[in-house]
Amino acid sequence: MLVNLTDVFSSDGKTVTKEFPYEVSELIYEGEHFSVKECSPVLVKLTNIAAKKVLVEAKVKLAVLLNCDRCLSEVEHVFDLQIEREVISPDKATSEELEEQDAFMEGYELNIDRLIDNEIMTSWPMKVLCRPDCKGLCPVCGKDLNTGACGCDTFVPDPRMAAIMDVFNANKEV
Repeated sequence: MLVNLTDVFSSDGKTVTKEFPYEVSELIYEGEHFSVKECSPVLVKLTNIAAKKVLVEAKVKLAVLLNCDRCLSEVEHVFDLQIEREVISPDKATSEELEEQDAFMEGYELNIDRLIDNEIMTSWPMKVLCRPDCKGLCPVCGKDLNTGACGCDTFVPDPRMAAIMDVFNANKEV
């Protein structure tokens, strides 16, 4: 969704508040596709704060289904985004400022979808857990250990003791 900012850039103290639909059914992050369960409309407030300078404030809330990093079960994660960006008119901005704004500005138009997508990607959680004490999957059989023990032998000998184990195994009578 593109919003033309020409009016706001040219009018001192002007404030415009609008609501836009943000309709997305899935998000792609690091090559994986994640379903969007629900999404609120985007509330955008545009305020002229100086000559050819606009403060963009946007609010949106969306629920995304992610996978638990330990047991791979589906977890609902809510992104409650509150975005604030200062935008400078392309005819007044320096090349560095234009490069910064390039992610969400197209000339005098604000691309709301790209602004929100960039914010989602920067606020993506580092680790997703279904619960804080998630036990994960069994490394042998792959059973979800949150539902109960699987009975697999998960003993891993200490690799520092491997040389001593060789000595014991060499002297063992069969």
